[in-house]
Amino acid sequence: MEVEILDAKNSKSLGKCRVQSDTTIKALKNEVQNLKKSLTVHRQALRLEPRGKILKDSDTLKSLSVTSGGKVYVKDLGPQISWKSVFLAEYAGPIFVYLIFYQRPSFIYGSSAANPVSLTANVAAICWVAHYAKRLLETLFVHRFSHATMPLRNLFKNCGYYWAFAGYVAYHVNHPLFTEPSAPVLYAGLAGFIVSELGNFSIHMLLRNLRPAGSTVRKIPKPDGNPLTQLFNFVSCPNYTYEFLSWLSFSLMTTCVPALLFTAAGMYQMTVWAIGKHKNYKKDFKDYPKGRKAILPFAI
Repeated sequence: MEVEILDAKNSKSLGKCRVQSDTTIKALKNEVQNLKKSLTVHRQALRLEPRGKILKDSDTLKSLSVTSGGKVYVKDLGPQISWKSVFLAEYAGPIFVYLIFYQRPSFIYGSSAANPVSLTANVAAICWVAHYAKRLLETLFVHRFSHATMPLRNLFKNCGYYWAFAGYVAYHVNHPLFTEPSAPVLYAGLAGFIVSELGNFSIHMLLRNLRPAGSTVRKIPKPDGNPLTQLFNFVSCPNYTYEFLSWLSFSLMTTCVPALLFTAAGMYQMTVWAIGKHKNYKKDFKDYPKGRKAILPFAI
């Protein structure tokens, strides 16, 4: 049968593809690329209506009730870049930016740069580098991405966010006139940071094991033998919960307002993502646990 491909932006026909009723959307994207070479499979978002819902790669034309003579609209998502490349760039940057301020260059802090570095600044630098080093290693060896690419513009947006906040926080925590918190506050924040980082890693490992390599399989995440994964009994995205707790602990450890602002900004964005994922879980799984919230137990 023949299916006509139209540009979602102006409804202009790109041509017709000869396909079978059991052809998947993923296979149809290859046919669209043959019609227009610049539209690689990763740049395409296929829809049944110009502004309709994006079709899943696993859907077949038959399951979508597309028959001979039917129309499918394609939206050009623009230049793409791999998720892994974006993650590596946005996570490596904060390490280098933070360490610049940690080294106390005189062109930033002037003559006071020679003042002794506080214990809190030393501990904070170790925690900061450890967090982003962990993220880099997880990107390389743990995460399994459901999508191969994202729009190239996200590289600049994401790097701008992480790198700018790294400089903002580092400038204050490493300032020669920085006032340290009391030892109990420092160590309480450090303990909370370590536990939260371990919890975050535990959740990432559990999620990795739910998805076989090379697949997009989705299952209901449930706690395993690791006690830190028990948070799945209360929220859909405990990785975000632990991420929030990590930076809240870092803010306590440093008693630094810029760190708290970074925590608040991150919590806002993660809450948006968590609510979206929570809704998708409930939509895709009819037996999804009703007592779970999105990110904060019993609250959100």
